[in-house]
Amino acid sequence: MSAGDAISPQQFATTAPATRIAFVLELARRLHQYGTSAPRLEMAIAGAAQRLGLSADVWSSPTAIIISFADLAQGEEGVAQTTQVMRLAPGEVNLERLCQADDIADRAIAGELGLREGFRRLRELGRPDTRREKIGSIASYGLSAASIAALFLHSSWVDLVVAGVIGAVIGCITLLAASRPRLAVASDAICALVATTVAIVVSAFVVPLAIKSVVLASLIILVPGMSLTNAVREISSGHLVSGMARMGGAMSTLLKLTFGTIAATQLCAAVGITARDFALPALPTWTDYPALLVAAIAFAILFRAARRDWPVVIVAVVVGYLATRWGGAISGSLPGAPVGVFLGGLLLGALANVYARFAHRPGAVIREPGILLLVPGSVGFRSVSFLLERDATLSLDTGVLLVTLLVSLVAGLMFGDLLVSPRRSL
Repeated sequence: MSAGDAISPQQFATTAPATRIAFVLELARRLHQYGTSAPRLEMAIAGAAQRLGLSADVWSSPTAIIISFADLAQGEEGVAQTTQVMRLAPGEVNLERLCQADDIADRAIAGELGLREGFRRLRELGRPDTRREKIGSIASYGLSAASIAALFLHSSWVDLVVAGVIGAVIGCITLLAASRPRLAVASDAICALVATTVAIVVSAFVVPLAIKSVVLASLIILVPGMSLTNAVREISSGHLVSGMARMGGAMSTLLKLTFGTIAATQLCAAVGITARDFALPALPTWTDYPALLVAAIAFAILFRAARRDWPVVIVAVVVGYLATRWGGAISGSLPGAPVGVFLGGLLLGALANVYARFAHRPGAVIREPGILLLVPGSVGFRSVSFLLERDATLSLDTGVLLVTLLVSLVAGLMFGDLLVSPRRSL
């Protein structure tokens, strides 16, 4: 939704307030469901309500939205007439439906679409995933795990294949958990338990593996690097409740993943299964580029981007990764170092705003998948793992690196917004 369009609430003066409020509430529900952060959601909903002739005070958190509405026709002294509280599950990024919700809102506010029809279309976006979408999601877990094993962990071919298979299994568990609340609560720990157990069993009886690399690559999609990044962004923008809640959720996920890996290790040791844990010859360096392309395609599927947006998503992932490597090279550090992460965030933040301005679509199409290779979720996972292994010194050192990378990435995104001012709220 554009932040700079002219406001013309008069055209909705004859529309019942209840109709306008219902449309804004459904829009807020969909934006939250599709992974919009608190600052952007509050800005988008407040702007949409104002253009519909309403004043809206919006409060958003990862699990709830509270909105108070007043009719602008009452003037500045009008008090809130309606307050709505919505209890919601934490959202997941779905770029195609986010773009559709954005388009419906723009057309309804412009008068091209009736508010009742817009409300109906927003409701239709809540339809369940098709079988094809579910299969694609499972495949994206496997492809993401395999590509991460090649890009960042420089594993062997065997490690890559095993990580990809385990990643697909984790995708199946995650899909089952989506419709089973009791399973969903423990799904992260179960996934870590399954991933570690399979890796140890394959290493013990089939072929030696680099266990930690395989487990980390297979769990990489579950590691809450994006949540940690969004938490720091929200805290830095003054949305303290939402940011701290998101941070708490991310730390809970890290603890469950770490518990699952340790429990699986102890279980295998108890039954006498000993892993042959050593690294086979690493992949040649030229495999980084095919792996990067596979990762970009996997992220396009994972974030449910529309087919028309796949080229944009792929370019965003490639640009973010190459900018990070280049920044690390010029600073004399390894890829993924703070300077490289800052540069990648800066470039992606600016590109997202340019894309939103000229394509009239949400900048999230570039921003969300682009920074996925930059977020330091794996560093947080290692930090908690070292802590539970009672290696406090190494855990603290890794934790400091995690904070440094988070600050660098968020600073890059913020400076990207300064370099190219956002014209759209999403």
